[in-house]
Amino acid sequence: MPSSASTARAGTSCRRCHRRKKRCDRNLPQCETCRHAQVACSFLDDDRQVGTYPIAYVQGLETRVRGLEKQLSAALASTNYPHEPDFEPPTVNFSTPPDTDNGFDAFPLLDPPSHSRSDSLGEELKRLSLEATAERHLGSSSGLSFAKLTQAVLRRLSPDKAEFVFDDEPDILDGLFVAPACDHSTFFDLNGSRFSSPSLFTPLSLSHVMEDETVLADLQLPDKARTNYLMEFYFAHSHTLYPIIRRNEFISVLWRVYGNPQDPLAACPLGMFRIWMVLAIGSTTHCSVSLVEESESVLYYNKAMVYFEAALGLGDMAALEVLMLQVSYSFFNQIGPNTFFLVGVAARMAIGMGLHSSSSYLSLPPDVVEYRKRIFFSLYMMDRVVSMALGRPFAMHDDDIDVEPFTDTDDSPYPPPTPLSIHPTNMSVPLHILSLRRIASEIRTKVYTPHTPPLPASTRDEILHTLHRKLLLWRKTMPFPLPDAHPQVPHLSTSWFDLNYYTHVAMLYRPSPLFPALDQPKVKILATAAAMSIRQAMNMHRQGRFAYNRLNLLSVFHSALSLIYATTAQPDRLRDVLGEGRAVEDLELCVELLGAFAGKFAAAGRIARMVGVVVGRFRGCLGDG
Repeated sequence: MPSSASTARAGTSCRRCHRRKKRCDRNLPQCETCRHAQVACSFLDDDRQVGTYPIAYVQGLETRVRGLEKQLSAALASTNYPHEPDFEPPTVNFSTPPDTDNGFDAFPLLDPPSHSRSDSLGEELKRLSLEATAERHLGSSSGLSFAKLTQAVLRRLSPDKAEFVFDDEPDILDGLFVAPACDHSTFFDLNGSRFSSPSLFTPLSLSHVMEDETVLADLQLPDKARTNYLMEFYFAHSHTLYPIIRRNEFISVLWRVYGNPQDPLAACPLGMFRIWMVLAIGSTTHCSVSLVEESESVLYYNKAMVYFEAALGLGDMAALEVLMLQVSYSFFNQIGPNTFFLVGVAARMAIGMGLHSSSSYLSLPPDVVEYRKRIFFSLYMMDRVVSMALGRPFAMHDDDIDVEPFTDTDDSPYPPPTPLSIHPTNMSVPLHILSLRRIASEIRTKVYTPHTPPLPASTRDEILHTLHRKLLLWRKTMPFPLPDAHPQVPHLSTSWFDLNYYTHVAMLYRPSPLFPALDQPKVKILATAAAMSIRQAMNMHRQGRFAYNRLNLLSVFHSALSLIYATTAQPDRLRDVLGEGRAVEDLELCVELLGAFAGKFAAAGRIARMVGVVVGRFRGCLGDG
C-alpha cells in the first residue's frame, strides 16, 4: 500500500460517503470505505477530481524535473534521429503524478548516470516516491527513544522476561472507538518499535480546495449571531495563544463588509482572507473542545483559500500573517497544510525582515512595533511547539534574538501598561505562555542535546535543578485572575497551567541525553509529574474545556509512557510501588481520556488498548486479576 505521505487525495468526499454522512479518506482512485464495502466508488468515474500531494514532495519533484529536463535535452541533442519528416523525438510527460503502487523497493536509490536515456528518466522519477515516503526524522525531544526504552522496561512484566507483546486482536474496547478514515497511523507501535510523526503535520497543499468552486463562489458569511460567536471564540482562544491579528482593525473591517458586501474592503484579498480564516479557526478550535463535526470549519478554510495567493502577494508582513493563520488552523484541524514546513518558511521570512533584531524597530510607530512583535513572538512560540513535538532543530535560535517581547496591554492604541491594575490583560496570557516556551527551549538545548565531552554529574544536576526552579517560578507567577473571556477556552483555566507545568517537569526528568539513567529520586519525580499530568488532563476533560487535538494526544501518550516507565523502573519493588501509589488508577484515567480522543483519532484507540494491556499486567502483579 502506498504511504500516506505520497498518496493522492481527492478534493471532496465521494458521493456514497457524502450521502451516508460517513467520513471519507478521499484516497484515489477509490476511498477505503467503498473499497472495503466492495462497491464502486464515485471517484472511479469522476474526472473532476484533482489529487493533492505534499508541498515538500511536489517541490522536490519540480527541482528534480528541471534537472531531468536538462539531461533529456542534452541527450536528445546528442542523438541522431532519422530524418523522416513525420518522425517525433520521444517525450516524457511530467504533468501527471508518479505511480506509487509499483513496488519501488526494487529501485535502489542511486545517483542517475551522467548520460541518462529517456527510458531511465521515468524510473528516476519513480525513485522520488520512495524518497518522499521515507520515515520522517524524529529527534530526542520527540520521545521516540524514551518510548523504545519504556518498551524494553516492560519486559519485566513478562514471566520469562521476553519481549512484551501487545495483542492485535480486537477486544471489548473496540466498541468504544470510532476510527475516522482520515488517519490510519499510530503514533507509536510499541510492538514494532516504530514511531511516525503525527498527522498534525499532514501533507496537503497550501491552496487545497475541497469544495466545488461554484459552492465556494456562492458562499456568504454566516448569520450575524454565528459570525459574532465564532469571532469572539477566536479572540478568546487563538488570540490569547498567538496574537496575530489586530482585533480592533479586524472587527471594523468585518462589520463593514457584513453590512455592505459591495464595500471596497470586500475586494481586499488580505482582509477577506483574515475574515474567513478567523471563522475557520474559531470553528475548528471550538470543535476541538466540544468534539462536534468539523465540516463548517473546513468550508470556511476552503473559502479563505480562494484569497490565499492574492493575499500572499501583498508584501512581507501580509505574507507572514497569511502563513501564520494557516499554522494556527493546522494545530487544531488535520486538514490544514504541513505545519512544520510553513513554520520554517515563516521563520525565515521573519528573520530576513529583521524582526528578531531590535534595530529594525527603531524608526517605526509604536502601534507598528507592537504588531510586528506580536507576529514575531507568536511565530517563535509556534516554532517551539512544532520543533519540540518532532525533536527537530528550531527554525529560530534564542541567541539571535535581541528584541523584547510585546507589551502587556490590550489592543491598539497600545497605551503603556498600568502597574497598579490588579486585573491582567488578555495579552498577559500569551506573554506567560511565551515564557514557558522559552523554558522549553532551554530544556531542548540543555537536556536533549548531547554534550561532548560529557558534563560532570554536579553540572548536570545543577542544569536540571535550575530548569525545575524556572518551571516552579513560571507556575507561581501565572496571571491571576485569568481573563474570563469564555468558559470553554482551555488556557484560561488554572488547570491548564498545572497541566503544562507537570508535562514539562516530566519532559525534564525522563531519560535524556543529559541523564540516560535515572536514580530513584528522579524516578519518583517523573512518576509524580506524569500522574499529575494525567489527572489535570482528566480534570479539564470533565470540565468540558480540554482541546482534543493531536498535540494534546501526543502529550497524554507521553504522560502514559512516563508513568509506565517510572512504575516499572524498580522491578524488585514493583508490587510495593503499585500498592503504595495510584499508577493503576491513573493509567485507567488515561485509558478513559484516550477513549474521548478516539472519536477523532484512530491512533488514540490503539494506544488506549496498549495502556489497557499494561494496566492488566499491573493488576496481575497486585493479584487483582
